[in-house]
Order: sequence, then C-alpha cells, then structure tokens
Amino acid sequence: MITIHDYQPSWAGEFERIQTELQSILGSDALRIDHIGSTSVPGLSAKDIIDVQITVADLAPGIGEKLATAGYRLQPDYVRDHTPHGEDPDPKLWQKMVFVEPEGRRRANIHVRIAGNPNQRYALLFRDYLRAHPNAARSVERVKRALARLHPDDPDAYYAVKDPVYDLIWLAARDWARRAGWNQTKSPG
Repeated sequence: MITIHDYQPSWAGEFERIQTELQSILGSDALRIDHIGSTSVPGLSAKDIIDVQITVADLAPGIGEKLATAGYRLQPDYVRDHTPHGEDPDPKLWQKMVFVEPEGRRRANIHVRIAGNPNQRYALLFRDYLRAHPNAARSVERVKRALARLHPDDPDAYYAVKDPVYDLIWLAARDWARRAGWNQTKSPG
C-alpha cells in the first residue's frame, strides 16, 4: 500500500547509519553514498523508505556480491531507471542495480548507479533542486499525496503519473543547475 508520511527529521540520521554500514561493506568500490529521494528533502512528505544512491565506477558483479553477503536483497526486476522524455534512451545510460534492506531492518531502497550517467546525476540534481525550491517541493508533495489517495494499491498507476511529473521537475532542475553552476560535489542549494 502506498502511504505518504509527514516529513520525519529522523530520516537524516537513519540515512547516516545506513551510509556508514554501506561504506564499511563496499570500501573504495563506493565512490560516494548519498541520501536521495523525498526523504532527503527537509520538510517534504514521503513514503517512509530511505532512498540511498551508491555511485560506482561500473556495475561489477563484486559489488552486488558484497551487498548480498551483508544481507541486502537484490531486486532483479529493477535494472534501469525511467528515461525522461527527450533524453538519450540508450539503456546503458539508465542501468542500475537495486537492493532493499536486510530482513528485519529499517526499510531502504539502495540504488547502485554508474558515476556520470544521467540517472546518477538525476537523483542528486532532483534532490538539490527541491531543497533549493521549497514551492516546487510542496507541489511534488501535493501530487504524491493525491496519487497515493487515488491509487493506494496500484503502484503502476501511481508511477504512470508520478514519472511524467518528475520529468517536468527534471527539466526545471537542469535549467537551474546551468544557471546556478551546480555540480555533483558542491550544490548551490
């Protein structure tokens, strides 16, 4: 069931605990580990699932093996991200691995993406744009709450609307990034 929760200040600390564990598991295989998604935007309501992005040089099998050995569970149906309209549709640019938390642990989605690919940049830019633009964040929240109310048991219908809405944010975020001099290592917002 899709449920949107009010923002919880504890989400930042919960991410930090997950980040510390993942860094310990992956070592230098993780180029960076970031809190992404709606739980990473202060004040924004979200599903109570911590989204994490691990940036890697490539999707080498050893990364998945390390995560699986630590109890993280691979989601084999999620191998690439939605491609926003107008972007290069090359599947290699949008590939990823997704894991969920070890059994009995705090709910988390762990997205493993390749450094420099548009889907890796998308997650960071989306987060930073919403942090810098609270009115856009409130609009995203209203859309998500309405979709959860209309389609609480139908994730396909929820994402069929949410993805194009996020594509609109992506377009605005790219323009903002160019004007603001945003880069992945230093956010202006």
